[in-house]
Amino acid sequence: MFHMLTCFDLEPDVEIGAFRAAYSDFVASMQSIDLVARTGPIGRRQRDTRMDTDGERDHEYFVIMSFHDRAQVDAAYARILPHQEPTESVHKAIQSKMRNPIFICWQDLE
Repeated sequence: MFHMLTCFDLEPDVEIGAFRAAYSDFVASMQSIDLVARTGPIGRRQRDTRMDTDGERDHEYFVIMSFHDRAQVDAAYARILPHQEPTESVHKAIQSKMRNPIFICWQDLE
């Protein structure tokens, strides 16, 4: 599996419920055309534990999206890149709610 961790904050006027709904719509759209395998729940950072040692990022929210392989993630990126419908509106709906996103990708070792 290939994974993408998205670290982000919400825009000041955005509630997590609105982001969650937009994210769900985006994932469903991408799954309907076989460009995302699955996603995990949206998480909120817990800084008050010694186990949180990341001093470089200060994002509040995180989510992991998974793809079957590198080819699927590359195809998903190619679908988003031209900014065309039907993908553009569902992607923009989540982008407009996020602030300071960072994307980290990795592939499972077999």
